Parts: sequence; C-alpha cells; structure tokens
Amino acid sequence: MSTVRPITIAVTALGGQGGGVLADWIRALGEGNGYLAQSTSVPGVAQRTGATVYYLELIPAAAVAAAGRDPVLSLFAVPGDVDVVIAAELMEAGRAVQRGFVTPDRTVLIASSHRAYAVSEKTAQGNGIADSAAVIEAAQQASRQLVLFDMQAVAEATGSVISASLFGALGGSGVLPFRRDAYESVIREGGVGVAASLRAFAAAWERAAAPAIPDAKSDEAAPQTPLPQGPVLAERIRRQLPPALHATAWEGVRQLVDYQDARYAAQYLEALEGIVAMDSAEEGHALGLAVARHLALWMCYQDVIRVASQKTRSARYADIRREVHAGKDELVEPVEFMHPRLEEICDLMPPAMGRWILGSKGVREWLERFFRKGRMVRTYSLRGFLMLGTLAALRPVRRMTLRHAIEHERIGAWLARIGQAARHDRALATEITRCQRLLKGYADTQARGWRSFSRIMDHVDRAPSGTLRAADVARLREAALADESGKALDAALAA
Repeated sequence: MSTVRPITIAVTALGGQGGGVLADWIRALGEGNGYLAQSTSVPGVAQRTGATVYYLELIPAAAVAAAGRDPVLSLFAVPGDVDVVIAAELMEAGRAVQRGFVTPDRTVLIASSHRAYAVSEKTAQGNGIADSAAVIEAAQQASRQLVLFDMQAVAEATGSVISASLFGALGGSGVLPFRRDAYESVIREGGVGVAASLRAFAAAWERAAAPAIPDAKSDEAAPQTPLPQGPVLAERIRRQLPPALHATAWEGVRQLVDYQDARYAAQYLEALEGIVAMDSAEEGHALGLAVARHLALWMCYQDVIRVASQKTRSARYADIRREVHAGKDELVEPVEFMHPRLEEICDLMPPAMGRWILGSKGVREWLERFFRKGRMVRTYSLRGFLMLGTLAALRPVRRMTLRHAIEHERIGAWLARIGQAARHDRALATEITRCQRLLKGYADTQARGWRSFSRIMDHVDRAPSGTLRAADVARLREAALADESGKALDAALAA
C-alpha cells in the first residue's frame, strides 16, 4: 500500500453551478471502474455566492485488496498534493492557485474562462473587475497542464449546465484512466437531462482534447450605432456636431429618449453643442467625446422611476428566463429585494414638499420608521407588478420632482466648471468631465459617490486660477474610485 497513492481531485464551484453533481459523477465514475472513492465538501463564503470546494480521492480497489487493509483517505485538499483541480469559473481557478492546490510538478488545472463577478467587484466605485489576464498567466505558470476555455458558453450552446461541460473537459484532458464510454454511462445513469448533458459533455471533450489557452477577453469598445438617416435629432447631430462625435451623441440621444422623451434628448444636445464650440479637432475632440458620454450618463440618473421601469420590462423577464434555462411551460417567479430610504420617497415629491420633509427633524424621524427595513416585492404577482408599474408610469412627471431639480442643479454647476476650465485648459476640462464616473447607482451607493465628487469639485473651485493641472484632478478621481471609504481621497487631497 505504501507504493500506491490515490488520485486526488478538487472541484471549486459557485452556488448553482452543479459542483455537487459533478463530484457525484466523478465518484460514480471511479466506483464503476474498479476504484474506491471518497468525496467531501467544504462550503465557502457568500462573497463568492456560496463557493464550495468538493474534494475526492480515488484509489484502485485491487491495490487495496492486495494490501489486505483499508486505506486512509483524506477528507480535504492539501496544498501541494492535488492531482486535478476543476474550477467552474476563472477567479475560482485563481483562488485555487493562491491556496496552493495547483502545483507545476503534478496538477492538471481544468477551468472555465468565463466570469461570475464577486460582490466586491460589483460594488467598487470604479472598475473593480479583477484582472483576468493575470489569473491566466498565474494558472499557466502554476500548473503542469492547463485546460481553459469558456465552458459556460459550451453549456448554454448545448442547452445544458456547466457541470456537464466540466465533466467533458475532465475526460478530454486524459488525466484519468477511464474510457469515454465510462463517462457517458455515468451521465445516462443519472437519468436527468441526459440528452443535453451528453451534448455538452461531447462538445467540451473535443475542446479539451486539443486545448488552446485563450487570452483574457479585452475590454474593447462595443460597436457603435451608426448615425441613421431621417430622425430629427439625428439630423441635428449631423448638422451641429463634428463627425467624431456622431456615434457617441446618437447613443446618448437613444438612451435619453428611452429614459424620458425627445425633448429631454434635445436638452442634452443643446448642452453638448455649447461645449463642442470650445473643443479642438487637433486634440481629437477629447473634450467633446467625454462630455457626450458623461453628460448622457448623468442625465439618466437612477431614481425610483427608473429602477421600477427597468425591473418591469418584458426584456428583463426574458433575460431571467434565459438565465435560469426555463422551458416554455415552466413558471418563473422573480422576487425583487428593495430598500427605498425616505430620501428616495421624497425624491418623487414636488421640490418644496420634499425639501420640507427632509429639513424637518421631527417629520423626518417619524417617517423614517416606515423605511428602515427592506422588503421583498414579488413582481410575478399582480400586486407586486402593479406597484412597480405604477412607479414606472410616473415618468411624464419626473421633471416636477425634487430629484430632477437636484440633479439638474448639479449638472448645471458641473457644465459651468467644464466651460470655465475649457477657456484656458481643455485637458483640465476633460478631466473634470470624467469625474462623473464617481456618480452611479442610487441610494447609499449614489450618496457615497456624490460625497467624493463634491470634495473634488470643491478642490477645483478653491484652486487659484492657473495652478490646477489636469493630472491633479485625474489623480484625485482615481483615488476616489480606488476606495469607497474615502481614505485614499483624503490622502490625495492632503498631498
């Protein structure tokens, strides 16, 4: 027995990815082909949507019989002693490398290259998405063999789930001493979704048998919508703006018409035209492009009306059904968690009333009692859908709300700063424009971004004329994006 060691396999998967099913398949594969098999699971943390490590050891039954005594198999993966690591998502592969499960002398790493973003990535002020290229490079260096491709896409293309793709990649890698028909028999014996699972298994097997390591997906700009012929606002863009701005401005117009109406989009073009008059073709219209993008984003601020509209659109329900692979005859019951604060409710009121409530300590404290807890809204029910649908229907009166008045006061001050800076330093004006990146989301997220934005704008306003550089504003903005607590911005302002 001392000369026989088990095959050690670790599977890392997020909640809902079928990691348990995959572990059961691998255990059944071993037991059906002359191996003793043991599997355990160690649940992870909510930051990774319930990431779990499934650990298996397989040892030949014949060797056990020859030794005349039962083997002692480990209950958990040991760093430096894992033969196969299967990761159902790219960052899970990175975590396996970081924990020492993947080693260049023995480990075959099988991983899907797609991403399921962590909470920390989603809530970052700026671009919090982890560097996929760095993870791939580390995986290549740390493993004996790397099998990497988008196994989620394979599963979706074949109408299956990623566990079947991962099982196929395991088989196609050739790391286990089992024939292909043995793998397929395990899937058939499972009896659930057999045809689709076999399709995903076969497609992944072929990919893994001749692996090619992809580069990380680049953040290339999406193809821009060409400027159409005919619409009045499109003709205005064609007449008043340089060609370099046409695609960006038209996308802004499309978003603003969807958000409010054509008159609102015309207001956007009027503001943009004023800035473009101070722009420079020699500088590639950098200022105009920045304003065209960030002004549209700001004018589409997230209020209760916008959120309700987005959550009740038919396209969203179609996306949900597609994501959960719902059949034509299957019911899907979406439930939204919503936690509006008193501020969001007052945002819907006429400016005078909303400001009075927020400014009156007694009234505010009394009303806040009703908005301390979040609530579950069942949008599949008539009551839940009508509640959000009624809020979405308030779009025509948005201009009369407190939130609209506040946002457009802020937008006006921001545009004034941009215009003032552009008269003597267009690069500085461009960096002031890009500070809009701090403003996103709603409720607490929006409030945190506004605090950082306000502090940077106060610094811009206080700086003596001619002393503030574009690089200074860019450095402050990046510090604010790097740390939502504001400590990095504190340090940058102090410097």
